[in-house]
Amino acid sequence: MQAAIYGIEGLELSAAERGFFADASPAGYILFRRNIETREQLKRLTDSLRELEGHDGVPILIDQEGGRVARMRPPEWHAFPSGEKFDALYQLAPSSAIEAARVNARALGLMLHEVGINVDCLPMLDVRQPGATDIVGDRALGSEPMQVAALGRAILDGLASAGVLGVIKHIPGHGRALFDSHLTLPVVDAGEDELAIDLEPFERLRDAAMGMTSHLLYTQWDAIRPASQSPTIIHDIIRGRIGFDGFLMSDDIGMQALAGDHGQRASECVAAGCDVALHCDGKMDNMVAVAKAVPTLSDDGEARLTRAMAMRFTPEDGLDYAAAVAKRDALLALV
Repeated sequence: MQAAIYGIEGLELSAAERGFFADASPAGYILFRRNIETREQLKRLTDSLRELEGHDGVPILIDQEGGRVARMRPPEWHAFPSGEKFDALYQLAPSSAIEAARVNARALGLMLHEVGINVDCLPMLDVRQPGATDIVGDRALGSEPMQVAALGRAILDGLASAGVLGVIKHIPGHGRALFDSHLTLPVVDAGEDELAIDLEPFERLRDAAMGMTSHLLYTQWDAIRPASQSPTIIHDIIRGRIGFDGFLMSDDIGMQALAGDHGQRASECVAAGCDVALHCDGKMDNMVAVAKAVPTLSDDGEARLTRAMAMRFTPEDGLDYAAAVAKRDALLALV
């Protein structure tokens, strides 16, 4: 198994992709708007990925947060609220906000499970900070770390109740970035006291099955390399100080915060300690470059992945999709 997760170019696997993926045997796949049209088409696509891998446990990821980050959209699917809605409710009624976040995530999970997606890149545990880039903005669950952690835990539980894994992101925290890491490398000059605030939600949810790093430069810890490519941050901060021992992926290596070609970016993420490099653009030339540059998944990485995928099976709580959405909406209406 290769230490990479890949995107796909279109609505179905091409012959070239089938051949490449069969040879590369990646650790998983991630889907985007370009891969999604209807329920029937999306289920066929995810079925084809499982058939290609020969088992049902292959990770098939998506970024389905709600709000502006949603790959599955109306009219085929319902729109879901952003993190800011649950933040607003928490200010009024914390317990109601936690339950709203949980049932919202259950509905999300049921929607994903129906089409064969088993991993959602959610919850986002970045603590919102004033003056930071809007790339976090209304996606955040709040500006107080204990609140972010509480809502994040509810989201993990809600997804799991539908057989879907969550991914805590963006470790060790994207909330202080002044620039969008899709476009450039953000530099965070905060000191230990401030960074402790960013770390707290990840520390509280350290037992999550999967996590995603950020492409930010934290000068307090490593003044040269962004977190995704920093052995110091991955080993000392993420694995050590936070205590996260789950399956760790980089953020998308196609983002312009990273330097070099796609192969170099991917290899540096894995060499630094990420279990896998996440490659999203679905372009064959770039995927080939990644495949040539990354090693096979380490024994530790394979064990973490196996353990993670086993955690997606949990007892259901009895709420179907419509009931979960109705309960969420009733709670959010309290604001």
